[in-house]
Amino acid sequence: MTDARPPRQVARSLPAKKRIALIAHDGKKQELMEWAQRWQTTLSQHQLMGTGTTAARLTKQLGLTVEGLMSGPLGGDQQIGARIAEQRLDVLVFFWDPFAPQPHDPDVKALLRLAALWNVPVACNAASADFLLSSPFLSERYDMSIPDADAWASART
Repeated sequence: MTDARPPRQVARSLPAKKRIALIAHDGKKQELMEWAQRWQTTLSQHQLMGTGTTAARLTKQLGLTVEGLMSGPLGGDQQIGARIAEQRLDVLVFFWDPFAPQPHDPDVKALLRLAALWNVPVACNAASADFLLSSPFLSERYDMSIPDADAWASART
């Protein structure tokens, strides 16, 4: 039987200009908007994407360029997850609401699982997002290890 976990032995370099996903559940959208306004200058220096209403509000209210994906319950969380798996996302800021059950909770769990698997930095509230965006690594190249998916797949066949 092969190991169920792929080894972390492949190097990945995050570029200085990060690809950042911004997501917020309905009960956290205003909090994310206020946080993003404080970090507007920093965020504008990176490539942004977001799900549904969050992306639209960031664009309209703050003038940020945000690629809009589907709403979370309609597949937006899975679109973000696909970008993680394809190494096309560098940072995830996801203000999720711990008090409100979501109809797409399995999608949220899958998204967070992919972020953990692929070693993507994740902030789930304003404090962790402040720490993440104030890191010197945000604006410089960053080398990290990710799973060796090819070796893992080859060992399973």
